[in-house]
Amino acid sequence: MRNSPSTAEIIADAEWLPHRYDASTDSVQFRLFERARHGEGPFLTDEYLGLGTATPVAFDTAMANAKSGELNFIFHSAFCASTLLARAFDYPGVAMGLSEPVILNDIVGIRRRGAASRDVARVLDGAMRLLARPFGDGENVVVKSSNVLNPLADAMLSLRPHARAILLYAPLPVFLASVARKGMWCRLWARELLEGYLTDQIVDLGMTAQDHFRQTDLQVAAVGWLAQHALFAKLASKFGPERVRTLDSETLIARPVEVLGTLASLFRIEASPEQIVAMTSGPAFTRHSKSGDTFSSDQRREEQRAAADTFADEIDKVVQWAGVVAEHAGISMELPQPIL
Repeated sequence: MRNSPSTAEIIADAEWLPHRYDASTDSVQFRLFERARHGEGPFLTDEYLGLGTATPVAFDTAMANAKSGELNFIFHSAFCASTLLARAFDYPGVAMGLSEPVILNDIVGIRRRGAASRDVARVLDGAMRLLARPFGDGENVVVKSSNVLNPLADAMLSLRPHARAILLYAPLPVFLASVARKGMWCRLWARELLEGYLTDQIVDLGMTAQDHFRQTDLQVAAVGWLAQHALFAKLASKFGPERVRTLDSETLIARPVEVLGTLASLFRIEASPEQIVAMTSGPAFTRHSKSGDTFSSDQRREEQRAAADTFADEIDKVVQWAGVVAEHAGISMELPQPIL
């Protein structure tokens, strides 16, 4: 089967990852990626999937053959242990976590290039249907999308009315310390993220696009964080606590068993107390989500302290500035509906 599978066999097997959407041919490119390999890298990108042949399937054909399952979401604002949380749900017999499947990013691309809303919705709904295929009997799938998807979170939850979501974020000082510590490329990433959000029209802070040219890197990063925070608050209000809850990274790291237990209940994942403990003591919580090296919560806190000390003056000034911006824009720095 794995050597020359039929289209029906590909669609029936969740290990055939719906990797890319090709708008020019209206097809989905599938890559075989065994479950056991998901823990080898942080994201489901070509960089970590490695070289391999993609098998294209016409979109309508894929939809005709797909048998979908339960799907839930981790939406996040970056540098908040979201990869760790997605990995924790890779627990055979209970659930499977998918970390940033690129097919969803492709949908952001076609939307930003001007695709009609109905066409975006069609492909988005289909991609979610394919991603929700269960890896095992009784397993739910938890998708952690890239935060470039956040402007589509409302549509994703609306298209999947039974899906639940956790909105995960790092407190602003922690977020800014991460951006500063990671150096030039991360500061550029913060600018690129804001550029995309301006295109998506989710930034409403009383500033013009030109204002951001006069802002420091960390101010730009704070603007992106505030835009996501405002979006998360709207999502929580619209969909309510039965479907959407919020969580900060420091609570996740400090109280993992409580968080995973409550989150499993939100996601309607059947996991025993012993399984929850196993999920929080596995590699997701003991290895660095990006490098794979042994890593502990104490090491994480030490990294945060070092970055906060090194960039203290800049971080403190931007946090104060962001607080004023948030107050004028009516954005609370604390999100509603916390999971704990």
